[in-house]
Amino acid sequence: MTNLLEPDPTRLPERVDAQAAMDAGTDPSDVAAEHPDFSEAWAALAERALEAGEFVPAYAFARTGYHRGLDQLRRAGWKGFGPVPWDHRPNQGFLRALAALAKAAQRLGETEEYERCRKFIADSDPAAAAATGLQ
Repeated sequence: MTNLLEPDPTRLPERVDAQAAMDAGTDPSDVAAEHPDFSEAWAALAERALEAGEFVPAYAFARTGYHRGLDQLRRAGWKGFGPVPWDHRPNQGFLRALAALAKAAQRLGETEEYERCRKFIADSDPAAAAATGLQ
């Protein structure tokens, strides 16, 4: 049974070329250069920067992926609230960028930004919060 008052889940369209490049192991910076609106590439860059302890670049990469994803969600009919399912692979780039933004913000002392992003990802899909370590 679903909540009839909640909007339908938003599922971003498939990005076959960009996804294939990522799956083939192409460097995310090359994928982002070829497909600058592909959130998954920006999320991968942010995650790599976080792992390296480079929190300012991580924040910038994550914010880019987050905003590109927001644009795509709006084009897909998202009204600023409602489910963004983790189990739909095209949504994962946006959700990973959002998680990376939260983590980078936390490392930079941006507590309000961290909390906003953490709540956003949990509201989008609790499975996304669990998968990205933001429960």
